Amino acid sequence: QVRLMETGGGLVQAGGSLRLSCAASGSIWNINPMGWYRQLPGMQRELVATITSGGSTNYGDSVKGRFTISRDNAKYTVYLQMNSVKPEDTAVYYCYGRIQTLIRGGTGDYWGQGTQVTVSS
Repeated sequence: QVRLMETGGGLVQAGGSLRLSCAASGSIWNINPMGWYRQLPGMQRELVATITSGGSTNYGDSVKGRFTISRDNAKYTVYLQMNSVKPEDTAVYYCYGRIQTLIRGGTGDYWGQGTQVTVSS
């Protein structure tokens, strides 16, 4: 069984910084890509950033130049460094991984339970 666990959400003032972490555990063979999405109530989940095992990154337009994604392949962990945050960054942030498991080598999309990020103005 595979599990993604996010940590690091909370309340931060506009202009400040926050760092999210997500660790995957279970019968994992490979995770590619890993990343972050966010969602506001009543709205669709949107891309924040993804990163491949080789280090290639992709960012949503609204966070380019402010957020940085990184990963530790040995630890199956992905990070999101959020700088110069804005009130519109307030959302539930979900960790994502496309994971190939050790069980029959199956591949699927896995999500964490989400962590709330609130940016006060």
